[in-house]
Amino acid sequence: MDDITYTKGIYTAVASIKEVGPDTWQGVVTLSRDDGEADTDHETRLHEVEATSSTPEEALEEAKALAHRILGAIEL
Repeated sequence: MDDITYTKGIYTAVASIKEVGPDTWQGVVTLSRDDGEADTDHETRLHEVEATSSTPEEALEEAKALAHRILGAIEL
């Protein structure tokens, strides 16, 4: 299943999934900040959806929703 990438200003959120058990998946979002300076370490944070899902598609939908909430809360 392909990851989904969203951007807002200098922030990029990548929604993806991970398998956490038999027939159990969890949505995850990797949030990174790119201030445009090549020699600067870029800040990256991992956010996990609290609930697990029984299908990868459902877990990805939850991750996409989390990515939207995270980016929506960022003020530029």
